[in-house]
Formats: sequence, C-alpha cells, structure tokens
Amino acid sequence: MPNQMRPFILEPGAGISVRNPVGGQLVFKLRGDQSNGAMTVFETVVAPNEGPPLHFHLLHDEWLYVLEGEMRFRLMDDVVPAPAASFVFIPRGVAHAWQNVGREPAVLLAMMAPSGLEQFFERYAKLTEQAGNLDTFRALAPEAGMTAIGPPLAQSHPTHGQPVPDAGWRPPRPDCNPAEIGWARPAGPRNGRRT
Repeated sequence: MPNQMRPFILEPGAGISVRNPVGGQLVFKLRGDQSNGAMTVFETVVAPNEGPPLHFHLLHDEWLYVLEGEMRFRLMDDVVPAPAASFVFIPRGVAHAWQNVGREPAVLLAMMAPSGLEQFFERYAKLTEQAGNLDTFRALAPEAGMTAIGPPLAQSHPTHGQPVPDAGWRPPRPDCNPAEIGWARPAGPRNGRRT
C-alpha cells in the first residue's frame, strides 16, 4: 500500500531551514517525503545582486513566484524584469538564471516537480559557508540532475553601474557544447524578449 499524503498547515516562517547558495535562508515548506515524491516547495531569501549560475534541470520542472523584491530572470537568451508578484515557469531542459537586482533582499517561492533537490541545498549548506561558491554548485549539480553551463546573471548581463563580480566561472568542460550535455531550446516562438 503506497504512503498516503497527509494535509498540513505551516505558520509563517515554519519549515526546515538551511542556508541557500545565494546569500539567505531557504525554508522547505513541502519536501518529497511529504508529497510521495511529487514535488518540493520552498521559500528562499536572495541577497542583493545574487543569483545562481546559468543552469538547467534534467529531471525537474520549476515554478518561481516573486513574493518580495526586484528580480530579473534569464530564460534561454531572454532576460526579463520580474518585480514582486511575477510568476515564472521553467520546464526541464531550459537554461535559466535569476538575480536580485534590488537593494534589499528578495523573497521567492519555488516549486519543483518531481521532488529531489532537497539534498542539493542541504549538502551545499554543509560544504561551504560562502554564498555564490560556484565550485561547490558545479560539484553538487550533477547529483541533483542539474548542469551549470554559464556564469551568474550578474556576470553575463551586468546592469548599468553594477560592478561585475569575478566569481571564477569556468564552464563544466573547456569544450562545453550545450547540445552535447542535453540542453536544447524548446520548439515554439520566443515571446517578450527584453535585454
């Protein structure tokens, strides 16, 4: 007999908390063991100017909702602003990155289906004290079905007046070809391109 999911309610701030790779706390609201592996949901605080390297997920679809702050997202080649109340859907296989472009911490609600990224965030928090440690991100990504293929958005697309941080980005291999590592542009038109 399969496990039966149980309903529950969490008060604000409740959940299992770890330090996230982008300079803030990550609070798990729903974990895979609570959803029979269907999904993971977490709330994450993003420090100003921070965000992950350009990457894609082989196994997970991702939904992000900006609860607070001023974000911008890169989806494939498009970079678009995402103020509070913006919603982003990222199917598996789509290269993406995001950045807090505001002066205050931003807050995102993230949903991943199926579950399975909990261990990535927990291991990252145990292995490094430093936010934005790209070597640790790259080392842990393959175990979680992710591939880092480019630098963070602050490096690849700096905003006016924003210093370009030297995060020591190196591609996974010197001859990295996104097509060889499973990255492909989905079919269909590109909408809303802004850079």
